[in-house]
Amino acid sequence: MNAPWKPAAPRDPFAAFLCDDPTLDRVRSAAVELGFASEKCVRGGLRSAVQALAVSASPAILLVDLSDCSDPLNEINALAEVCEPGTVVVALGQANDVRLYRALIASGIHDYLLKPVAADQLLEAISGARTALLAPRAAAAAEAERTHNAIAVVGTRGGVGASTIAASLAWLASTAEGSPTALLDLDVHFGTASLAFDLEPGRGLADAIETPSRIDGLFIERAMIRANENLAILSSEAPLSTPLATDGSAFVQLQDEFRQAFARTIIDLPRSVMLNFPQVPARTELVVLVTELTLAGARDTIRILAWLRANAPDARTLVVANRHQQTHAEIARSEFESTIEGRIEHFVPLDTKAAVAAAKLGQTLAEAAKGTRTAAALATLLAATRGTAAADTEGGELLLDQPAARSPFAMKALLARGRQLAAAKMPAAAKVPAQ
Repeated sequence: MNAPWKPAAPRDPFAAFLCDDPTLDRVRSAAVELGFASEKCVRGGLRSAVQALAVSASPAILLVDLSDCSDPLNEINALAEVCEPGTVVVALGQANDVRLYRALIASGIHDYLLKPVAADQLLEAISGARTALLAPRAAAAAEAERTHNAIAVVGTRGGVGASTIAASLAWLASTAEGSPTALLDLDVHFGTASLAFDLEPGRGLADAIETPSRIDGLFIERAMIRANENLAILSSEAPLSTPLATDGSAFVQLQDEFRQAFARTIIDLPRSVMLNFPQVPARTELVVLVTELTLAGARDTIRILAWLRANAPDARTLVVANRHQQTHAEIARSEFESTIEGRIEHFVPLDTKAAVAAAKLGQTLAEAAKGTRTAAALATLLAATRGTAAADTEGGELLLDQPAARSPFAMKALLARGRQLAAAKMPAAAKVPAQ
C-alpha cells in the first residue's frame, strides 16, 4: 500500500479490525491456529484501522472489515495513505458485487471475502496473504542477479531529436528484447514521450514532484501509463504557469523505484534539468549524447562532455549523430571528431518519410521505419547501450573498438570554414561590393 515515509518501527505480523463479535471470534480462532496473537484482532472497521495505523507501524498482514463503509472504494484510499509499502490487505464486507470485488483487487487489496465468512475461508485467505508476503523474499535472490540498465538521453541542442531517440530505444527494448522498460520524460511542461505513443500524458510526474513522499511501488504502478505489455511511461503536461518546484529528491526516488520494478530505465533528460539536478545523470550507467554535425553542435558537445566528466564521472557516454546525411553535413565527420577530441560512436541516418509517418500514426521512429537503415541503426544503438555492439562502419553501426585519436582543438578552423561555406552559398549579386 501507499503511505508517507515514517521511521522504521517493528511491524506486527498480523492485525484485524472487525465490525461484529461473531466475525471477530472466528478471526481470532483462525489467527491462533496460524500462530498469530489473538489480541491483535479488535473491534472496529475501516475507520478504526485508518486511525490506528496513522500513528503506528502497519502490520505485515491486515484484515479489515468494510461493513461500516457507505462507499468502500473511496474510503479504501484513506487506508492506502497510512498503510506502509509491503502490507498485504485482506478485506471483508457485506456487498456481493463483482464490480466492487474487481475494483478492490485493482486498487491493491489482496482478497475480498463476503460475510458471513466461514472458518475455512478465513484460514485460506490469511494463509494466501502470508504466501504473498513471503513470495517477494523468495524472488529476491533472482532479482538481485538482474542488472538494471539506466540510460539518460540528452540533446546537445533543441531539435536534434533526443526525444525521438529516447522513445525509439524504449520501444525497441520493450518489444524486440521484451525487457520491462520505464520511459521517464523529465520535460514537465513540453515533454513528448506520451505523444510518441499516441497516449495522454496524465499527471503522474507532476504528482511525484509535488509529493515525493508518496513515491513507492504502488504509486509507480498507478501513475505510469502502459504503452505495451513491457513498457510504462511517466510524463506530464503541466500548465505553463506552474514552475518546476523541486529539489530533485523526487527524481532520485523515481530512479530508485524504477531499479526495483524494471530491467531498463530510459530517461528523456532536458539540458536544463540535467544542469540543475546533476544527481540524475550521475545515477545512470550511460548517457546517450545526441548531436548534429554543425558548428553549434560541436561547440555544445564539447561543453556537455566536459560537464559530464565533472558531474557524472561514472557514467559511460555515447555520442550519437542524428539525422545524418553524408553529403549534406555542415561539418565533415573528421572535423567534428577532431574538434570534440573524441569519436562519434553512432550515426542515425535521416529518414524524412519515416519521421512523417511516425508523427501521423502516433508511433516511434523505430516502429515507423521498420526495414530501413534508420531502424537498423536504432537497433544497433540499443545494443550499444548494453556495450555489446562491435565496431563497424558509419552506416548506422558502431565504432567502439579503438579510443578516439586526440587532435588539437579546432573550433577556430571550423568557424572559419563555416564562414567560407556561408559565403559560397550567397547569391553572386550579394558578393559584389558596393561602388
